[in-house]
Amino acid sequence: MKNKFHTVRGYELQNSQKKITPAMEDYIEMIYRNSLDEDFIRVNQLAKLLNVKSSSVTKMIQKLGALELVNYEKYGVVTLTSKGKKLGSHLLKRHITIEKFLDLIGCKENILIQTELIEHIIDNKTVKALETLNNFFLNHKNILEIYNIFKDNNL
Repeated sequence: MKNKFHTVRGYELQNSQKKITPAMEDYIEMIYRNSLDEDFIRVNQLAKLLNVKSSSVTKMIQKLGALELVNYEKYGVVTLTSKGKKLGSHLLKRHITIEKFLDLIGCKENILIQTELIEHIIDNKTVKALETLNNFFLNHKNILEIYNIFKDNNL
């Protein structure tokens, strides 16, 4: 049986029923992160956190509002809807799981960049498997130590 290979974009197009883009996920995750400390975020603050222009934030917030993920008042504040909070929580958990996995296997350089790239293409079952593996390593430190010795001898 032959495998049908595609470009990354080809795989993305196969999954085109997904309404939320990677950029939207980044915005929701960042708004959610901020909501853990404050109930709202301002457009200029979000722009600074994501290193984008305020005009880009405004456009994205309008799209997220149309999807009922955020509430936004022109020149005001942005808050997550209950649907947005649920998604934000999921996105942050996914981010933390991937970042923890990369750290556990010894990826120390550019871990944030790698996490940001991986999190948008990985499916939920794989994230759950990574979470299980993370917990396994954290509950079996001796096996993690054996892995680290093996890794150090084979790199």
